[in-house]
Amino acid sequence: MDRPDIPLNGLRTFEVALRQGSFTRAAIELRVTQAAVSHQIARLEDRLGAKLFLRTSGGLVPTDEGRDLYPVLEHGLDAIARALDRITGHRHIETLKVGVVTTFAVGWLLPRLSEFRRSHPTIDLRISTNNNRVEILREGLDMAIRYGAGTWTGHNAELVLEAPLTPLCAPSVAETLSHPDCLSRQVLLRSYRSDEWSRWFSAAGASCPALTGPIFDSSIALADVASAGAGVALLPVEMFARRLAEGHLVQPFATTVSAGRYFLTWPAERPSTPAMMDFTRWITRASAELHPIVHAQITGLRSE
Repeated sequence: MDRPDIPLNGLRTFEVALRQGSFTRAAIELRVTQAAVSHQIARLEDRLGAKLFLRTSGGLVPTDEGRDLYPVLEHGLDAIARALDRITGHRHIETLKVGVVTTFAVGWLLPRLSEFRRSHPTIDLRISTNNNRVEILREGLDMAIRYGAGTWTGHNAELVLEAPLTPLCAPSVAETLSHPDCLSRQVLLRSYRSDEWSRWFSAAGASCPALTGPIFDSSIALADVASAGAGVALLPVEMFARRLAEGHLVQPFATTVSAGRYFLTWPAERPSTPAMMDFTRWITRASAELHPIVHAQITGLRSE
């Protein structure tokens, strides 16, 4: 293929600026001035005859042309890096950045990472946690594990794990719960998803009481408060198997309700790298095996 004079410096600057989300952070990574970054982007836009960024109060936002260019450029730069490593005889280490909702990270993923690293020594997996709100491109991530229905616009989604919800509480609280109606006398701890308790009570065949308990944006915090005996939390039981096995939490009723599932997601326009494909295969296989690190031995569940 006959190639024109490719503006490599400008393309590299564009890739870093979009990944970092600002010219200032791009300048720090590239070890140049912000003015130099702006100049490179302006020259590249002039060369292409198209704007690549819009400046907003929230930072840089790529235009349609910028979104089209970025995944192709990122894939090409990664391929060049792998080829150079092969030529110089170095073992290529591919960095994979994955954002993970905190509950899944603590309750399922982190205890299994040693196995992943043993089986994939050429992947440098870097995990960052979030409260289920994540922007993959803006945050410089490759993929993200999210909780929801699996419908995120512009993203591919691979189902990782079902996550049915059920009430969990301290053992002393569980002793007072002979029937779902007994929950009306307890503080019902809530997440920001307001319909979860009403859906659970409907599945249990009971009336949902007025919900006035505190609202948390973290299932980990919900579990901590419930463990202390300060209320009953509706939680994904699989994520808290260790606490159940240790007796800090108890599942008083067998009824569960599905409010979402855990998915591995990535931008649809981004070509999958070898590390992304390896991680996808590993996590889907590990979740399908359904071998929790700790199996909660829950007996005597009330069937309502």
